[in-house]
Order: sequence, then C-alpha cells, then structure tokens
Amino acid sequence: MAQETRNAYGQELAKLIQEREDIVVLDADLTKSTKTAEAKKVCPERHFNAGIAEANMMGMAAGLAASGKTVFASSFAVFAAGRAFEIIRNSICYPNLNVKVCATHAGLSVGEDGASHQSIEDVAIMRSLPNMSVFVPCDQYETKAVIDYVADLKGPCYVRLGRGKVEDVFNEETVFDFTKVRVLKEGKDVVLFAMGLMVQEALKAAEELEKEGISCSVINVSCLKPLDKEGVKKALQSHKKAFCLEEHNVIGGLFSAVAETAVQTESCPVYPIGVEDTFGESGPAAKVLKKYGICAEHVVEVVKAH
Repeated sequence: MAQETRNAYGQELAKLIQEREDIVVLDADLTKSTKTAEAKKVCPERHFNAGIAEANMMGMAAGLAASGKTVFASSFAVFAAGRAFEIIRNSICYPNLNVKVCATHAGLSVGEDGASHQSIEDVAIMRSLPNMSVFVPCDQYETKAVIDYVADLKGPCYVRLGRGKVEDVFNEETVFDFTKVRVLKEGKDVVLFAMGLMVQEALKAAEELEKEGISCSVINVSCLKPLDKEGVKKALQSHKKAFCLEEHNVIGGLFSAVAETAVQTESCPVYPIGVEDTFGESGPAAKVLKKYGICAEHVVEVVKAH
C-alpha cells in the first residue's frame, strides 16, 4: 500500500518515544506536516516546538544531546539542511553529538510549493559534513527500519523523507542491513543505482528495458554515507554501464558518491540521471517530476541513448 515516508517516520517515532525515555523530539512549527505530531500525541512532555527558528532548534538539539538525550529534530529539508547548516556543522557534527535530523518534503516532489521549498541539494550538504551519516529510505518499511537504526546509531544522522505517497518495495518481513547496498534485481548489462523514490522508478525502467533486450540490475542505495564502497565496486566491475538515479541535483548526491568510488577502481562508465543543476518550479508533483526526468520513462530513454 502506497504511503508517504514522512508518515512512516511519524508512526515509528511515536512507537520509539514510548519505548525509550532518552528520546526527545524537536520540531520547527511544522509538526503536522513532518508528522512529529504523532510523537507529541503519545508523549507531549518530550516533544518541543521551537517555532519558525530552525537554527535555534538545532542548537537546542545539541544541548539536549550533550545532556545524554537521543534527539530527533525535524523540519522541511530546505530549512533543516539549508537554514540550519552552520549550527548543524559547529554544534552537532563537530562535537559528534547524538542528533538525528529527519527532514521531510525533500526534492521536487514537494510539487506546488515550488523552487524555494524543493530541496535538491540537501544530500550534498549533509554528505560534506564530517561525522554525519546520511540515509534516504525508499518506502514506508525501509523508513521505519532506518528510524530504528539511527535511534541506536551514535552520532549525527540525516534522514531524507518525502511528502508524497510512494509504492511499497519491501514488506513487514524484510530484514534490512544499512551497512550494505541492496540488490533488488540482478542483470548483466546495466546497473541502476537508485535512492529514495527513484528506486521504484528504477524497477519500472528495468522491466521496460528487459523487453528491449537490455538486462538490468537495480541496486537500492539507502545509506549514502558511509557508503558501501565494496558493494558499489562489485557492481561497477560486473556491468557494462552504470546509471545513478536520484531526485536530487546530480552534483553532490548519489552520482557523486558512486563516481567518487568509481575513480578509485577499475570501473564501467557511470552516468547521472537526476536534476541537471537547475532549480525546480511549481506544479503538481507528478508533472514536475516528469518534466525534470525524474521518472522511469526518462531512465529508459537515457539508458538506451548510451
């Protein structure tokens, strides 16, 4: 059943805050949108609204983490990664504190909110920070597993979440290992590395390409940092071409992470499929994604063209 990853985040956070007294939740006046309201319902005494003051919220998170708390701090991605960057850098990452920045409404799929709110550079920003781990789950089940994982992982984490509904890739029985990339489909010609909602599009594209005689592997890269370099290298060495699919600028995100690994090993050519270093625009999410090539149809076209 299709569900927003932000919804799955809210559900799992509400579960965790009841199970663990060390967990504290902060939000920047967007509790209903980020879904931290679910945690507030069950544990209001450990949910704090910092108001429209994201930098202050991250400072609060740092102080609480320094006091021994496991802190989940949420806002829209453009504000969490952008407006609060300096505080995340100096007050959270530099002292290596236990703060989980869970940012919703990432990417072009924010739709009608337009370019000002369509964060397409957040992964690049967060990947650049020492001590920061970066996660981009693709569906509700992976999101819940990521939230459980980062709750136990010591140090700063960035979790990128979406606004719109995405189809399920996994199920309740799936066992996750976020230290490894996950091969969802095996092929011999082309490998499609994908993160977030592009995992679903990669699977659709692979199915279409198979009909035209192009055998595709699909690999879900839900942990961008630390990246499973050995898993990436293995895929690069066993295919003729590689493509990186992301709802993000092609600079600094998944393509950059894979390319950085590719240059250190014997590799097949690696090509980006993402936002081509431009801002988005306002419109229904599906139409915006299609216009910018963040869809299976465009993936098929690009793979065939190469």
